[in-house]
Amino acid sequence: MSYKNILYTEKDNIAEVILNRPEKMNSLDEVLIEELTRLFIKISDNDNIHVVVLSGAGGNFCSGLYLDYLQKISQYDFEENKADSQKFKNMLLSIYNCSKPVIAKVSGFALAGGCGIATCCDFIIADETAKFGYTEVKIGFIPAIVMKFLMKRVSETYAKELLLSAKIITAQDALRIGLINNVVSTRDLNFYVNELCELLKKNSGSSIASTKEMFRNISDMNFENALEYACDLNASIRMTEEFKKGLAKFLDRKK
Repeated sequence: MSYKNILYTEKDNIAEVILNRPEKMNSLDEVLIEELTRLFIKISDNDNIHVVVLSGAGGNFCSGLYLDYLQKISQYDFEENKADSQKFKNMLLSIYNCSKPVIAKVSGFALAGGCGIATCCDFIIADETAKFGYTEVKIGFIPAIVMKFLMKRVSETYAKELLLSAKIITAQDALRIGLINNVVSTRDLNFYVNELCELLKKNSGSSIASTKEMFRNISDMNFENALEYACDLNASIRMTEEFKKGLAKFLDRKK
């Protein structure tokens, strides 16, 4: 697969996705948004991929929407802006709904829509150079679509602090409020992410996909409906060949 603004490789069942506009801090334009959406849909359907690592080239993760792109959309009418917003939403959902575990490997700036991309991933591992922020309100914009994903990670207290102040926080502060999973040294970032990939690869791909499905669905259900849904999903998984083989192997080790 060839992409204009993405470097993509597959090796040892790991897909590496690198945003590749380093001279523009990997900022988003129509092309990159479309490419990311298309790529993550393909990854989700690829049985040879077990884990995805998403990062940015040139020392930054993603600085949000590119200035020229912002200038362009400022001339759109309502319907054009609605259609463009839908494309951005679909990109975020393609990452969030990916059937594989997705790790955001963050160095440098993850701002605005770029921070939104990170929050769509299952894990956010940052190095000591990482900075996170939602800067939209500084320019009269709003962090509308990314807010939903942020509030799946942090409390409303911290979400308001980030979204209303538009301040940029360090990786350590992001860890403190629960926005990210871990902070490691720049020297150790690749090693830590690789170790996490190897850990995830040991687990059942279908079980991971079903568990991610539960995260997507249960939070919007009431208590009883969530438990009923969980029972149905649990019963379905018990009928799969992967479960039966995995259980037989586990029981055999216990003999």
